[in-house]
Amino acid sequence: MNDHAAHAHDDAHDVPFLEDGKGWKSWLFTLDHKRIGVMYLWSVLIAFAAGGVFALLLRLELMAPGKQYIEADTYNRFFTLHGAIMVFLFIIPAIPSAMGNFVLPLMLGAKDVAFPRLNLLSFWIYGIGSIMALSSIVFGGVETGWTFYTPYSTNTSGAVVMMTLSVFVLGFSSILTGLNFIVTIHKMRAPGMSFFRMPLFVWATYATSILQVMATPVLGITLLLLVAERTLGIGIFDPALGGDPVLYQHFFWFYSHPAVYIMILPGMGVISEIITVFSRKTIFGYRAIAYSSLGIAIISFLVWGHHMFLSGQSAYAGMVFSFLTFLVAIPSAIKVFNWTATLYKGSISFDAPMMWTLSFMVLFTIGGLTGLFLGALGVDVHLHDTYFVVAHFHYVMMGGTVIAFYAGLHYWWPKMFGVMYREGPAKFSAIIVFIGFNATFFTQFVLGTRGMPRRYYNYLDQYQPLHQFSTFGSWIIGLGFIVMTVNLLASFKQKVKAPANPWGARTLEWSIPSPPITHNFHKTPVVTEGPYDFPVEGQAASGAEGKHA
Repeated sequence: MNDHAAHAHDDAHDVPFLEDGKGWKSWLFTLDHKRIGVMYLWSVLIAFAAGGVFALLLRLELMAPGKQYIEADTYNRFFTLHGAIMVFLFIIPAIPSAMGNFVLPLMLGAKDVAFPRLNLLSFWIYGIGSIMALSSIVFGGVETGWTFYTPYSTNTSGAVVMMTLSVFVLGFSSILTGLNFIVTIHKMRAPGMSFFRMPLFVWATYATSILQVMATPVLGITLLLLVAERTLGIGIFDPALGGDPVLYQHFFWFYSHPAVYIMILPGMGVISEIITVFSRKTIFGYRAIAYSSLGIAIISFLVWGHHMFLSGQSAYAGMVFSFLTFLVAIPSAIKVFNWTATLYKGSISFDAPMMWTLSFMVLFTIGGLTGLFLGALGVDVHLHDTYFVVAHFHYVMMGGTVIAFYAGLHYWWPKMFGVMYREGPAKFSAIIVFIGFNATFFTQFVLGTRGMPRRYYNYLDQYQPLHQFSTFGSWIIGLGFIVMTVNLLASFKQKVKAPANPWGARTLEWSIPSPPITHNFHKTPVVTEGPYDFPVEGQAASGAEGKHA
């Protein structure tokens, strides 16, 4: 892809970033994008573990009708915390802020992001917002659900103000990260790297950054209005004060549907990288995948009303939003088609990142197809606010974003930390999570079609067998993630040194040592080829480092 060699120099600065100052202050005040990415990584993993614990507690309570071990109010607080932690503390920042911070400058051939201090500020803001969100547990908890729907959220007791202000603060972290990435992509690409020589992960991050900058302020303003109504008694959303609760839904989903793609687009970028590397083939339809990322970003602003088919909006508005819902599925379908075409006749290696990637392709496709059911006006009347929606959401968010995150984590782990994990347990964990996921959430599609409403603490006896099966599945998921976590952490003890390019990839981050040196590149690379120009059959496969001279 370029003409740069990553040869070691006897320079005081030519040390891996992990060894460049080991005190906590050197990390907390670092301007190195890689260290900031690693701090984000550990933060979002802790958030994922916390959100996962609440999910397991919820499923345990639903093993049988009636009270098992907690009261209804506590159940409501648990599912609010599960949703809020997973969405705002994990899924939204996981891939852009953690992986994006680490690998995006490396992929561009840059020494850092455009605004290193702004990057550090973004992490600090994320930390402050996370502490505020978790402190709501101490101040009475929140039982509104992660959407904070009015008028309930304006009238109920609890720490609603603290939780909503925490999301407001977290929004600044998202905006600043997106702004930083946009400028970095425009201004800091290596010589010769045109837009159509950028890796597809960079394209996906670029589209995501546009959404972060344009959509997140809408959520911030909406939550400030909610806080103003609770504290000052201003009638904006509360009908008792002359407000309109449906207006809150319009504002919230105008942000939150683009936010769905803030969550999933980076994951799609990860999958595009892994598919081509482990198929040993140039990605099929590079430009179509790149443009589809931008297409998703644009159309996602126009479909918020499909969350509100039963809110009383006009039939004509419903038809328009239904049509746009089907339309936004097309760019995602283009990606799935192109990934499948890339696999076709490829020399596929079933390493751990590829196992997680194939799991993503199955689960995300199911999530996308079931979204079409919910986009159909007549069908949505029956399925609205049932467990069918819960299953669809998790197939897209967990089966999509979370699985893609762990695919990327296994893919870039050697680059991030310079050590290799054991392949056997890594593959096993991917298979176990896949089995447990389908046992948990495919069951919920059946529950939804039979009329089981979402968010309910209690239910009819007829639903108990399916709820129990779903709970058993959640335990399998938990086992899979425990195996994965132990395996990755064990790699630090085993210390099997990672080569610069263990996968034979062609993008720039694999042309330098693992982990990278503090300033990334000894010399600025010059790009002469596309990111996925694998050798044709019969030609020597040199790997990325073979093209950096």
